[in-house]
Amino acid sequence: MRRLLLTILSGIVALTGCSAQTTKKETNMKKKVLVVYFSHAGDNYSVGNINVGNTKIVADYISELTGADRFEIVTHKYDGMAYKPLCDLAQDEQIKDERPAFEGQIVDKDSKVLVAKPTQADFDNYDVIFIGSPVWWGTYPQVMFTFFDRYDLNGKTIYPFTTHEGSGLGSCVSDLRASYPRADVKKGFSIYGHEVRTNKAKVETWIKGLEL
Repeated sequence: MRRLLLTILSGIVALTGCSAQTTKKETNMKKKVLVVYFSHAGDNYSVGNINVGNTKIVADYISELTGADRFEIVTHKYDGMAYKPLCDLAQDEQIKDERPAFEGQIVDKDSKVLVAKPTQADFDNYDVIFIGSPVWWGTYPQVMFTFFDRYDLNGKTIYPFTTHEGSGLGSCVSDLRASYPRADVKKGFSIYGHEVRTNKAKVETWIKGLEL
């Protein structure tokens, strides 16, 4: 009888230990994170002619700090444009509610290509998505809305971020929520474009306060 009780107790301990290990493992599983962004190099307000866009620098910081993959929204429509003509074009696109074409690929934090031509299924693999761009005329550049129309991110946790020279987040957060009404769109983060090269600490502080 005593031997039988010991056998039963040993079995219970073994099962409990197995359950505890599984729970701990599940708890430690990291969410899959992606940074989606549009960034404009070339002639920019306040920082002049730059080879790397302000928003790309922030996106790279986020990827470095979180291990996130990246998807850059690339359009060649604005290549080589001076600041004033670009502003005029961006305003005209917004008035006409245009949807400029874009391309892009998913890369890892080391810039290795993971998916050359992503489909909806590729974006479905991610739990958390950072979405960033400059603010043009109070909201996203129109090419961002092309992306929103093409890919469904409802059900995701989304962290908006913007670079700007006085607009803050503009209406980006509300426009993002309108595009994805069933996503958990968080408060958002903004940083001056002229700060991004010298104020990485501001991005780090933001990232540290998130639940990733």
